[in-house]
Amino acid sequence: MTQGTGHGTSSQDSTGTFARAGELFQLLRDGKARTRAELALNTGLARSTVAARIDSLMLSGLVGPAGEATSSGGRPPSRFAFNPAARVVLAVDIGATHLSVALTDLNGTVLGQRRVAQEVAAGPEVVLRRVVEQGQELLAGSGREPGDLAGIGIGVPGPVEHATGTPVKPPIMPGWDGYNVVAYMQRWQPVPVLVDNDVNIMALGERTAHWPEHRNFLFIKVATGIGAGIISSGELQRGANGTAGDLGHVRVPRGDDVLCRCGNYGCLEALASAPAIAHGLAAVGVHAENSADILRLVAEGNVEAIQALRQAGRDLGTVLATCVNLLNPSMIVIGGSLGQGGEHLMAGVREIVYQRSLPLATSHLRIGLSKAGDQAAILGASQMVTQHVLSSELIEATLQATV
Repeated sequence: MTQGTGHGTSSQDSTGTFARAGELFQLLRDGKARTRAELALNTGLARSTVAARIDSLMLSGLVGPAGEATSSGGRPPSRFAFNPAARVVLAVDIGATHLSVALTDLNGTVLGQRRVAQEVAAGPEVVLRRVVEQGQELLAGSGREPGDLAGIGIGVPGPVEHATGTPVKPPIMPGWDGYNVVAYMQRWQPVPVLVDNDVNIMALGERTAHWPEHRNFLFIKVATGIGAGIISSGELQRGANGTAGDLGHVRVPRGDDVLCRCGNYGCLEALASAPAIAHGLAAVGVHAENSADILRLVAEGNVEAIQALRQAGRDLGTVLATCVNLLNPSMIVIGGSLGQGGEHLMAGVREIVYQRSLPLATSHLRIGLSKAGDQAAILGASQMVTQHVLSSELIEATLQATV
């Protein structure tokens, strides 16, 4: 069972009232209203069995009435549909210098959101205390009770052992290594708490909201650091220790003499991240401190900034060409604060990827800019929670616990 849930899986008699209620519920998650007769036809279950399971789902609030179907004679049959407003999710995006907290329904629709300046280096106690404060205010402002909270999803800017939600030696998160984020949040609310690397949840949010047809998908975050979220055959890939997609520390040949903060030379992050670009601009007398400054200079037509961003795209493309040959994605999305730089960064990426990748691997490849923007992590944190709490197993366990 996934991290911090407080639930276990229980075996149930296949003839029991709730044995497959969770599976029946999955049919209704698409939002389409159905009658009991339609559900019986779709599942092959007896109408009496469907009726019992619909009753239990309605008692949980996850399924509600959705009007009446057209009658072919006699009383019109009632229709039922998923009720995404039944519960809410707290979605949290912890960045290097910001904190974004949102309340969503079970479809990922944002009901309220707060974004505040917050250094992650202040440590877990300070940052998570602010998460709780923002969460309390969002619940109160939306008129929802703490008991309406289905779960909490959190993205952090560092490696995470996903099974436990524990940050593992995160380079820009002093004090977070091994910290029990799940336990801290569950002292506030005893609900499932899921924690993951921010780029992983950005990939999940971006794909779910805007590119669901692509089952082999890469999301690339280009900001203070550089990382990738990898979705293969529709499943997020985290790797053995949660470090899959750490592109920032892949060597780029032209950077042999450039020292990275990790201690190695030639890392992509040391060449193409926002701090690296700003450092390079400073060397030619152009002042820039962060992504916003770089993008402002580009918008103003500063030639040095445009050239630097284009070269950053080429360096990124050098690494992505290998990823394309290895993983064969059908879609690569560039996001993060520098990903908003538009075609200058993209032109560099496309130039090298299409030049150095195998023709078959690029025959159906699309490379585009993020559509979710700074909402990608929030959407992904919400999706991560709903995938868990609305799974067949957890729905059945929850219904059984109410008997």
